[in-house]
This record gives sequence, structure tokens and C-alpha cells, in this order.
Amino acid sequence: MQGNKIIGEAAIRAGCRFFAGYPITPQNEIPEYMSERLRQVEGGVFVQSESEVAAIHMVVGASAAGARAMTSSSSPGISLKQEGISTLAACELPAVIVNMMRGGPGLGNISPSQGDYFQATRGGGHGDYRVIVLGPDSAQELADLTMDAFDLADRYRTPVMILADGMMGQMMEPVVFKESKPREYAESHVMKGAGSGKSKIIRGLILDPLEMEEHNWTLHRKYEVITQRETRHELYKTDDAELIIVAYGTAARIAEGAIKRLRQIGLRAGLFRPITLWPFPRNELRDVAKKVGDFLVFEMSTGQMVEDVRLAIQGRARIGFHGRPGGVVPTPVELAHVVMRQYDRKKGILDPLG
Repeated sequence: MQGNKIIGEAAIRAGCRFFAGYPITPQNEIPEYMSERLRQVEGGVFVQSESEVAAIHMVVGASAAGARAMTSSSSPGISLKQEGISTLAACELPAVIVNMMRGGPGLGNISPSQGDYFQATRGGGHGDYRVIVLGPDSAQELADLTMDAFDLADRYRTPVMILADGMMGQMMEPVVFKESKPREYAESHVMKGAGSGKSKIIRGLILDPLEMEEHNWTLHRKYEVITQRETRHELYKTDDAELIIVAYGTAARIAEGAIKRLRQIGLRAGLFRPITLWPFPRNELRDVAKKVGDFLVFEMSTGQMVEDVRLAIQGRARIGFHGRPGGVVPTPVELAHVVMRQYDRKKGILDPLG
């Protein structure tokens, strides 16, 4: 099944009943799939909006009304959605946003890229807020993490982003959809009309500075809880590794192929793969750095996640970097050659300049 369609099917199985979106390559199969599947389920609503700005604000309204809601786009389209994502965070409304990244900046191109890491993990819009960001690296994880995203969004009343890229959206792999969990979301959070009761308002506009300050600290405390509870990562051949590659998503798939080749020639490389890009698994990476002294961060960008790696390791190990921005997808053989050039086994150091 194609990656983009896997996301759509996983969303339906997770209980998504509202989707609003606007066409942009390379994620167009998601709204195409949702337009058909949502007609087949009770209460399903699909809207092709007039713009990305309209789509995200439709999601705001649907979430406030109690629906499990999702939108999808790609890089420049996600930029246009930032005001609405900030609104979701401010109003503590759950929603799932899918970003199938493409080359940038600007309109860029339609090739796979990882240039939106900063935008996704630093909030992206205005104000002090965070978005949970999940970075799948396979068709199976596209399914599993999409379903998890809806549960996380409800649990913490916050937007959750699936951060993948054009290659993952177009690739085809077998997948097994897991059983969805019953939704746990308090009726008190849902806007259903006051009836004979007290009126309820969901608002992001708080004019009193002290009240706004307290709201910011409330959000901050929630983000601290998320950071403590929800980090995820995967280790690959790290037990005996003398060098660790840190990569996520498509880059991690490439890194696994490179590691197999490096081990064939006697270089014991391993992989640390963050699955939650925010919250970033800092403590877990720091623990690995207590045992291994050399790291290479590999991204399909000029270097964004590498900053989180440096913050996590805090000088405990040497960190090199290799990036291919703009939509270039390197091969495992290329990455293996890069590692061999940068890694000096006698000195045990990485040359950051390559």
C-alpha cells in the first residue's frame, strides 16, 4: 500500500471523521484517499478548502465540536497553516497535521527533503507553544504513528504532527493495521451548544497580560509532562558500536543500509533513531554518549536536528555532520563512503568538515 494512502486508512481506523485540505505535491494522495473513505463511514466529512489557511481553521472548528480531525500538506503549505496550528495549541484543541516534506526554501521542488525540522519542532508559528512531532521511517510506522497521533492529541489536548517526506509518501510496502483504541476524550471539552446550561467559550485571545502569562505557564507545564512521558527512539546495532549515526525518517533508512556495508569492512557503526522529534529523546541519546565517543548526524538538510544532538550530548562526545539538502536523496553506499572519509579509526575522531 502506498505511504500516503496508509496514513489516510490509519486515520480512518483511528476514528478521524473530519478532513480538510488543499492540493500540493507530494501529499495529494492523502486528501484523494480521504475524500473517498470518509464517504464510507458514518459521520465522515471531507472538505477541499479554498486554501491551506482555510483548511487548518476548519480543523480548529471541527476539533472544537468534538471530531477527530486531520489535515495534510507539504512544506510551503504547512507554512501557511502556522497561524491555525498556533491557535490549536493556544485553545488546547487536539488535531493531527501531516507534513510530507519537499525541497525548499520557498516553493522549492517536489523532491523529498528534511528541511522542515526546525519549523516542526520549534512550534512553527508565534508564541510559546510546542507540537508533538513523530518521525516515521517505514510504511508500518506511518500506520502505527498516525493512529498514535490521534491518541496523543486527545490525551494532551494538543496538535500532533506526522513529519515524513515525499519519498515515504510515495513508497509502497506491506502494512498491518493495529486495532484502534476506544477514544478517551472528556465531553466537557466539546462545544455542543449551551442548551439550558452555562455557555462555554474556547478562546485564544486573552487580553489581560497576567491571565495570558498564567495560560502560557499552564501550557509550559503540560509540555514538561509530555517531555517526561512521551519520548521514543530506536537503537540499531549499538551494543558494540564505535561510531553512532543519528538520523530520522528516510535518512535513517539510508543509514541502516550504510551501517550494514560499514560492518562488512570492519567498522562497527550503529544507529540512534529519534522517533519523537519533539520531545527529542535527549536523555536516551546522552546515555549512549556515555559509552560511545563518536557520532555522525545525517540529515537531508543543511543541518537542523544536529542542534538537538549537540544539546543532548553536551560535549560528552565528538559530533560530525553530513547533509544533502534541496531534495537530494543519497544512497547507503554514498553515506558509507562519507563515514569512511570522516572517521579516523587510529585517532578516533570525526572531522566536522568532512
